[in-house]
Amino acid sequence: MKNMIAMIPARIGSTRLKMKNLALLNGKPLIFYSINAAKESGIFDRIILNSDCHVFNEIANRYDIEFYLRPEKLGDSNTKSDDVVFDFMQKHEADIVAWINPISPLLTADEIIKATLFFQDNELDTLITVEEKKVHSIFNHKPINFSEEEKFIQTQKLIPVQYFNYSIMMWDLKTFLDSMSKTGYAFFSGNVGYFPLSKESSLIVKTIEDLVYIENIIQSKNKNNYKLEYDHLVKSIKND
Repeated sequence: MKNMIAMIPARIGSTRLKMKNLALLNGKPLIFYSINAAKESGIFDRIILNSDCHVFNEIANRYDIEFYLRPEKLGDSNTKSDDVVFDFMQKHEADIVAWINPISPLLTADEIIKATLFFQDNELDTLITVEEKKVHSIFNHKPINFSEEEKFIQTQKLIPVQYFNYSIMMWDLKTFLDSMSKTGYAFFSGNVGYFPLSKESSLIVKTIEDLVYIENIIQSKNKNNYKLEYDHLVKSIKND
């Protein structure tokens, strides 16, 4: 069985929402949710909070996980993620390192498990989670999943576009380190795969508006389960 570490990166600085990892969401700090999901998944040998600030050591102690204080130079807003992961891997032995994003509070333990199985079953070296959308899309003013030379295709028949949500990223440690030593970069090293997550798990907190939106989602879940219902006119349609 391969040794797996969950790394939860938490930088104290933030330009759009200051100290967002410590902002309260439904009474708990934002970072609690990723820690909790990683713990509930039950698949990691170690869960380590990786930060540039000592205050997160108290968070790690509070939720009974490990803490790693990375070099101060890796806390700068211009720091590349490759370097953060590279530094962490050099200090921690493992076969697989999973980046669990602390600003993805609706990520579930079940989806962490599914993403990990996808990584292993497909013998990947790199995994990035994405959100899929069936929507007409263009890039540089050119269509990428539809044609302008035919009738307007229905959205349900489109090939979905995929965009990164960064909720989970995962690497084979040896492949990542080899790539960094040879090329100086490694985020897409070896055999790369992309795993789609649900819409909720794809939500990330960047602004206070995101925080408010997700708070409302959590509170609505706590109050009741939504039941799909229709206007009474639907009955007349069914009877026609």
